[in-house]
Amino acid sequence: MNIQPQFMRFPDEFWWGSAWSAEQAEGRGNTGKGRTQWDMSWDKYPHRFYQGINTDTTTDFFYRYRDDIELMKQTGHNSFRLSISWARLFPDGIGEVCQEAVEFYRAMLSEMNAKGIKPFANLYHFDMPEAMMQLGGWENRDVVAAYVHFCDTCFQEFGDLVFHWFTFNEPLGPVLGGYMEDFHYPNVIDFKRGVQVGFNTILASALAVKAFKRHPLQSKIGIILNLSPTYPRSENPRDKEAAEYADLFYNRSFLDPSVRGTFPPKLVATLHEHDLIPEFTEQDLNDIRENTVQILGLNYYEPRRVKARTSSFSHDAPFMPEWYFESYIMPGRKFNPHRGWEIYEQGIYDLCIDIRDNYGNIEAFISENSMGVANEERFIRDGQVHDDYRIGFIQNHLAYLHQAITDGCNIKGYHLWTFIDCWSWINAYKNRYGLIRLDLKTQQRTIKKSGEFYQALSQQNGFYFNGLYVDF
Repeated sequence: MNIQPQFMRFPDEFWWGSAWSAEQAEGRGNTGKGRTQWDMSWDKYPHRFYQGINTDTTTDFFYRYRDDIELMKQTGHNSFRLSISWARLFPDGIGEVCQEAVEFYRAMLSEMNAKGIKPFANLYHFDMPEAMMQLGGWENRDVVAAYVHFCDTCFQEFGDLVFHWFTFNEPLGPVLGGYMEDFHYPNVIDFKRGVQVGFNTILASALAVKAFKRHPLQSKIGIILNLSPTYPRSENPRDKEAAEYADLFYNRSFLDPSVRGTFPPKLVATLHEHDLIPEFTEQDLNDIRENTVQILGLNYYEPRRVKARTSSFSHDAPFMPEWYFESYIMPGRKFNPHRGWEIYEQGIYDLCIDIRDNYGNIEAFISENSMGVANEERFIRDGQVHDDYRIGFIQNHLAYLHQAITDGCNIKGYHLWTFIDCWSWINAYKNRYGLIRLDLKTQQRTIKKSGEFYQALSQQNGFYFNGLYVDF
């Protein structure tokens, strides 16, 4: 696709902002926040946490939110996605709500509104209370019920302050990390248990939507999914079939039930074939069918490229979706060596077109997009990080997003990951993503060059695109 140089103006009232989560930014605070699965992981695997940094302090947003919200304004934010900590509101996951936590969130959300920044509130971002994890986490239906109670409490306590709600961020993440790839607690390898976790998460999302409908709120409720457009190596039928399976497992598995209220038949048949069907009731299926999301967040970082398997798998090994495909590295790809991800800007266009053509053109927005870079101190000049690579990355993706909107995609905004450099799962502050630099020793914040660019982008509601930036 050839995108010509031009000034790219975005629709009026476009959402310019960024995103992060409570666990990655707030710090422990003083409300008596309960322990989460990350504290459990720290107890068991402290050596896995980069430079021994856990979630006790992170970006210290709990104590610094007023100054940080002012920095949001200075970097052009008219919206911001945060998450509400289940363990802060209910230290044991259930029981009496913590009033100090309610007061904190009301004060913080009120400050955002006062500064003209629309709060987007996400209700789960990888941070289950320890007491709930000890019950089995998302494998346990009692935990689903406790989560829905937490959501219902949030609608009641903060409904007048939140612009839009989201039930989950990247619900595929806990399945991948906790039950397939050993990077989230409980760190087991058992795909069948992972399928149960996935189903119960989808059910929990639907039940949260059902609870939301009981409240007389003007906001909408949705879900945020990490979606990677899947590309076959070639037009060979075997490669195309491999791409179809990868797409079913990693995209359609959460996308279809969230938006359509049903599961892809071929995925269900494949799970049946391997005795991987989760436990459920007809009422569960009815709740999922009748409580689909009203808005969709799209997290896009990289494409997924696959090919037909060139070697067989062992039936003695645990089942994995990769029994049906292999990853494929495209020659000549652009690549972020710090994170290990391909940079493919057209993927954001292809993703939006897929949502337009196959999911009713549901109202959507880009809820995460960016690149993490290590050792950004290398690029400090006159006290500021000159992150031209991040500016180029944003411009390239926005050029394709603008084309998607021109072609009829119902895209309402763009949120960057992230605002201030924040703690990443296990990797801590190894790679930096922020528009604002965080000095870990002093907690000093300094706006990067990309932060100045983002302010101008928001003020102009667009930017002049003069060709793809290629020097990554």
